[in-house]
Amino acid sequence: MELPLVVGVDGSDSSLQAVDWAVDEAARLGLPLRLVYASLWERYEGSRPSFSTDGPAEEVMAEHIVASCADRARLRNPDVKVSSDVLPDDAVSVLLHAAHESSALITGSRGRGEVAGLLLGTVSLTVAARAVCPVIVVRGGERNRQGSFGRVVLGVGDSTEGSAALRLAFREAEARGCTLHAVRAWRRRAHEHVDSPLMVDDSAVAHEERASALLTDALRDGVRNHPEVDVLRQAFEGPAHKVLLDVSAGADLVVVGAVRRHGHFGLQLGRVTHALLHHAECPVAVVPQRV
Repeated sequence: MELPLVVGVDGSDSSLQAVDWAVDEAARLGLPLRLVYASLWERYEGSRPSFSTDGPAEEVMAEHIVASCADRARLRNPDVKVSSDVLPDDAVSVLLHAAHESSALITGSRGRGEVAGLLLGTVSLTVAARAVCPVIVVRGGERNRQGSFGRVVLGVGDSTEGSAALRLAFREAEARGCTLHAVRAWRRRAHEHVDSPLMVDDSAVAHEERASALLTDALRDGVRNHPEVDVLRQAFEGPAHKVLLDVSAGADLVVVGAVRRHGHFGLQLGRVTHALLHHAECPVAVVPQRV
């Protein structure tokens, strides 16, 4: 049995964008969609949704939100199987528990009670850092969210070969019929000094060639298993977070791995993932990897 895509809904505009994105994703992958609402939302949020009526009881408001979101999903694509639940817990606990029976969790970038200038909501950040399944934070421009660029970006790090992030990126590119843009960043070491401009050029070429070779090695299994996917490999000089933020402007989705260390609790997000979740111009998929 295929596990559903699970979407956290709270009535905010951001969560409605997440519902729309998730419906399209469910249709692409042939998966059911489950909408969940945490009835103890006030532990993280602090205002009512824009479409709520004056002063409804919490139970009434909760049912109204999930019913409205379910109707929205069915109108967007009647062929997608949609279910919904109102669960008596806070939003983070609800989503982290649901992760154990989900193909992926999908959230908006901000909840309805978040401060207007906040880059990323508390719930989305916490869930992305702790969930046992992939988490997709729906953010960025409308064209990016709608898949107008025909490109899935995969950030390739030292541990990408054979990883769940690589498998998800190839699956997404295949389902969308689009290009997989595999990106690796490289930088000269701080202590690396050379005595002439020619040696500087030679050093840069060596670093770029090494990064390109690592890209090829990391992608070997994915290319073999998905021969129909068009793969673009590029190595860029610069900090990885800046490189991926730059390419996110022309992407429909950025996929990165997130290391989950055994015995470590709290927020396990590296600098690259943290930067993408706050600043990327397209949806971001964070895929856990145990070490």
